[in-house]
Amino acid sequence: MPGQARRGIHFVEPLIFERGAAGRHGSSVPALDVPAADPAALFGAQFRADAPNLPEVSEPEAFRHYVRLSQANFSIDSNMYPLGSCTMKYNPKVDEHVARFGGFANLHPYAPERMLQGALELMYRLERGLAEVCGLDRVTLQPAAGAQGELTGLMMIRAWHAAQGRNPRKVLVPETAHGTNPASCALNGLKAVPFPAGADGVVSAEKLAPHVDDDVAAIMLTNPNTVGLFERELPRIAQLLHDKGALVYGDGANLNALMGRTRPGDLGIDVMQFNLHKTFTTPHGGGGPGCGPVGYKKTLAPFAPTPTVEKREDGVYYLDHDRPQSVGRLRSFYGNFGMMVRAYTYLREMGAEGLRGATELAVLNANYLRACLGDTWHVAFDQVCMHEVIISDRHLKDTGVTTMDVAKRLLDYGFHAPTVYFPLVVRGAMLIEPTETETKESLDEFVGALEAISREAHEDADMVKHAPHLTRLRRLDETRAARNPVLRWRPPTGGEAIG
Repeated sequence: MPGQARRGIHFVEPLIFERGAAGRHGSSVPALDVPAADPAALFGAQFRADAPNLPEVSEPEAFRHYVRLSQANFSIDSNMYPLGSCTMKYNPKVDEHVARFGGFANLHPYAPERMLQGALELMYRLERGLAEVCGLDRVTLQPAAGAQGELTGLMMIRAWHAAQGRNPRKVLVPETAHGTNPASCALNGLKAVPFPAGADGVVSAEKLAPHVDDDVAAIMLTNPNTVGLFERELPRIAQLLHDKGALVYGDGANLNALMGRTRPGDLGIDVMQFNLHKTFTTPHGGGGPGCGPVGYKKTLAPFAPTPTVEKREDGVYYLDHDRPQSVGRLRSFYGNFGMMVRAYTYLREMGAEGLRGATELAVLNANYLRACLGDTWHVAFDQVCMHEVIISDRHLKDTGVTTMDVAKRLLDYGFHAPTVYFPLVVRGAMLIEPTETETKESLDEFVGALEAISREAHEDADMVKHAPHLTRLRRLDETRAARNPVLRWRPPTGGEAIG
């Protein structure tokens, strides 16, 4: 079996506490060259009389412990990570290298502007690069994530309406939009109004028209949408909204399928967020820090977050706080600057031709998977897709094997699972996004794993239902883990060993 061949014999490694021994250490501390201080006098009641019960290990043991922990975790550096609507592409190491330049990494955010000229110039250039990619006039780099970008865009839309003496409350959200859209509406005091997409997976302007009335503030469209299809009627939809005095919010999470080929602003989008961790190779996951810049047309410029980065005629960059109609500051400082450095490096490294090539390869890879997997699996929308494709567990119904079982079994084959049970419009969905960074060989290996799992489900369903078998931990009780998480480390008591 491929998974066994790749992973070899599975065994349980000794815990770090079982490796330690009293008096063992891996560091050399020089002798004090100053008078010793009384810790109790320095720390008072916070000083502990007894040493913590931590393992005493040598340097090789400590180093191997952390390497083993890294190997127990799945990462894009080890194999394909096909999460749909998440764009888990490989992050070029040059981006990480540049973000660690001392001139960037060691800047203090409260330094005076005269000492921030390099950073402000990078932000100024990044803003204009992103604006060019999306076909909008300006970009704010402040939002700390895509979801906060959504919040920002809707705040600007609400402020724009208020400046005209209007107070529309409804935001149209198709069922193929991203799940954070309704939450962003609620936080803005707006009402999300869901409506279905057509049978072909895209929004029909004709069917949308009856929903567009004077109380509609905007529509939020994810393009390509969460079923991996291009919203081909977007220009007509935008005209419908604009004729009623409403705006079009574009969820830019799937920009990896458009950049260099078309620009959302040219299709009628008024404001949209970028997910730099999806399209521009900044780190993704782990709770942050993220970066969700928002692009906007010039009609929304007065309401953009403050401060904005501007450039004087003499070439000096500065932060403009004098913006009376602004929705205000979105977060501390000016955004997550390290993410901006990575994204700017990616833009400069790729150039226009490279960005277009990334889009074309991402779409090609997704359609290659659609064609290859369609012989075995049910493809939800069997038409030319964009950068992601949806399959489902429909053909496994008689075996009792579910999408979740398939996801767990993929771990045995060395692959992370795709997004499961999303979007909700497809029962038993698996949303697969290969990105442009995967080769044909890795895609073929992924297809082979899914075909093998399909055969296993029909020949030995119980084996698939109890997967994974070769990972460091077997199948976990995810419900109990979510409801009763263990969030604090506790030292061992008695003879108990904890690692």
